[in-house]
Amino acid sequence: MTDFMPVGDPVIPDYGVASECVVNNGFFCADWFAAQWSTVFWPPLVSHIVITVIAVVIGFAIAFTAALIAYRKQWLVKPIGVVATFLYTLPPLALFQLLVPFTGLTLVTVEIALVCFTLVIIFQAVLTGLASTSASVKQAAVGMGLSPGQILRRVELPFAFPSIINGLRIATVLTVSIATIAAFVVDDGLGSPILKAISSPFNTQFIGAGALAVLLAFVLDGLLVLLGRALTPWTRVRMS
Repeated sequence: MTDFMPVGDPVIPDYGVASECVVNNGFFCADWFAAQWSTVFWPPLVSHIVITVIAVVIGFAIAFTAALIAYRKQWLVKPIGVVATFLYTLPPLALFQLLVPFTGLTLVTVEIALVCFTLVIIFQAVLTGLASTSASVKQAAVGMGLSPGQILRRVELPFAFPSIINGLRIATVLTVSIATIAAFVVDDGLGSPILKAISSPFNTQFIGAGALAVLLAFVLDGLLVLLGRALTPWTRVRMS
């Protein structure tokens, strides 16, 4: 017998005992979900938030700028709207497939596609909000000696805030939803554990990841509601 030979009985690692819910593949096993939270669910949740925030921020910057330009140059409203609407009507998987030859199976592909889906929503929301300022209010602002730029910043944009926030809410919830499909392109976000769970008979991973995506949409929507209330305190006074 050499020094490399095991001494005594072989040591069998103790992997623990699966719960009855896991053994029977219950509808949702909370104990397994909690045990796997730090490895299976938390990292995809964080990456899903990052993917969503990046897409919404970039989409807002592009759509907001385009809306301001179109508001001043009304002839641009229709062509910009047509392009944004066309991008919005493309099926997500089809758009991913169109982008892959140029940007590859990367996060860039995902972000470009997600940004495209936010443009028409935010663009229309900003235009609608800016147009909500009545002519009499604008005339009063002109009478006070405000320049067009000052009228935009001090009068038109504050009146547009509720519409803009509503557009951001819709765009954000939509982005959270479409970002789950991005797992077909990159192994990232909550779509990753959902996609992996589809090929498995175990229910908890699929249900847990899907529930997190729904919960994330609700949380982000609620945060935007709070942001809207903070930016438009006069609406609360008017409602009361």
